[in-house]
Amino acid sequence: MKIAIPVDENKSEVFPSLGRTPCFIIFDNETGKKVFLNNSAVSGQGGAGVKAAQLIVDEGVNVVLTERCGENAAEVLKAGDIRIYKINNYSIDDNIQSFLKGELKPLGEIHKGVHHGGSIL
Repeated sequence: MKIAIPVDENKSEVFPSLGRTPCFIIFDNETGKKVFLNNSAVSGQGGAGVKAAQLIVDEGVNVVLTERCGENAAEVLKAGDIRIYKINNYSIDDNIQSFLKGELKPLGEIHKGVHHGGSIL
């Protein structure tokens, strides 16, 4: 199983936005390997969430752990059969372990997204 988490520019903590994250950490539960995937959508004018979600789909990810997700990105993830779970803190390793122990809950609230340069941060 592959788990994707949006992370900050230092690759040390979970980033609060899926679409505008600088990169993702992809954790492979079967091998224990962690790789970083740069988010090419971060600097785009619009549709960053959808483009970031498609990057995750293209990587063969099964699960995303995030604080929040826009509805358009969520639709792309769902179409790729990727489950979305809400993080419980900003520690990458804590969230991976919490997910593997079954302690994280599915992300229940999908927001409308940010359009036209707005921000929900």
